[in-house]
Amino acid sequence: MRGAIIAALAIAALASPLHAATPPKRIVSLNLCADQLILTLADRSQIAGLTRNAAKTNMSAEAARTKGLRILGTSAEQILEIDPDLVVGIPARRNAILQALKMRKYPAVDLKSADTLEDIYASIRTVSDAVGHADRGEAMIARMEADLARMPKLGRGRVAVYYQRRGYVTGTGTLVDDLMQRVGLVNLAQKLGKSTLSQMSLEEMVAARPDFLIVESATDKVTDQGTEMLHHPALDSIPRLHIPEAWTVCGGPAYTKAVHTLTEQLKRYR
Repeated sequence: MRGAIIAALAIAALASPLHAATPPKRIVSLNLCADQLILTLADRSQIAGLTRNAAKTNMSAEAARTKGLRILGTSAEQILEIDPDLVVGIPARRNAILQALKMRKYPAVDLKSADTLEDIYASIRTVSDAVGHADRGEAMIARMEADLARMPKLGRGRVAVYYQRRGYVTGTGTLVDDLMQRVGLVNLAQKLGKSTLSQMSLEEMVAARPDFLIVESATDKVTDQGTEMLHHPALDSIPRLHIPEAWTVCGGPAYTKAVHTLTEQLKRYR
């Protein structure tokens, strides 16, 4: 039933306006990426509910801002109780049965995946407009553009790979790939023709000999079998660049933090 309610809200959202003349007063977020944009662009008094991951520092770059705000569980009934005047982050679902359900139509924003810097700017504009603070969105974009303009591309065409738990690597068309290009690195996954997300064995990695491994900061310590392979002695000679997962899970303002930290680490390898 919960899933049906959420999906029915999504159907209603397809016909809902993305901008209201009056700023919304009860905003509810339905996913982690929406959480972070709402936290940075809306007034705290406008935020009526965020997802369970919003306050997790390992998942959200804006977790510190959630103190005192309502964190929702998995119950769709909570959303109905709030009676929001804006729902952000609704997944686009289409189901003939659900379309037949008659639900109250909540004004909603269906955010698309932000896999490039331009996608991030588009999401910022969409959300800032919807929450009634378009000026904040433009100011945020201007700050990001200024910050990024000052950052040199110290990668100098060297090859890097984003190596994750259980040997997964991230290919082209992703936010991490966009970040690599931004700092002047070439994605090994692209050179090898890997898909957006694929696995790469230790043997393949050693044979490919990338100049850098980009790893999540949380994998610095071995916690399970998934992280153990990242600490195999065969990889010890490859320099590592560390980046918090919370900065790459969603495309948002943390993009500039990610570029900055990669740039600072690359200064050691000029």
